[in-house]
Amino acid sequence: MRAVVQRVSSASVVVDGVTVGAIDEPGLLVLVGVTHTDTRAEAARLAAKLWGLRILSGEKSCSDIGAPLLVVSQFTLYGDARKGRRPTWQAAAPGPVAEPLVEAVCAELRGLGARVETGVFGADMKVGLTNDGPITLVLDI
Repeated sequence: MRAVVQRVSSASVVVDGVTVGAIDEPGLLVLVGVTHTDTRAEAARLAAKLWGLRILSGEKSCSDIGAPLLVVSQFTLYGDARKGRRPTWQAAAPGPVAEPLVEAVCAELRGLGARVETGVFGADMKVGLTNDGPITLVLDI
């Protein structure tokens, strides 16, 4: 699994003009990509890493201060543009494989006590955020 993690002051996801997920306080926006070999074990490891990642103000984690996370699926994290000008998506898992694993990350986070908002898997989403820092990390699990 691959995640792009951004420390945000606020973030939201809009689908068809309707806000489907939002955080209105400092927390993390997490874009999650799934590849073919990922399993529930990777989903659990990613959730634990996100929950304990000390990148919030004062080197705190979401678990330290109860900060929310907005989790958004994004298959394009496994795009490959090394050749030519058109990326390939071959490394990205298909929807029937990826969707349950993105949901597993969210479920694991909630099981740890996190407040989790989400986008809509496979939808055309408009993601808005106020990056705080800016701090952006790429995690490969």
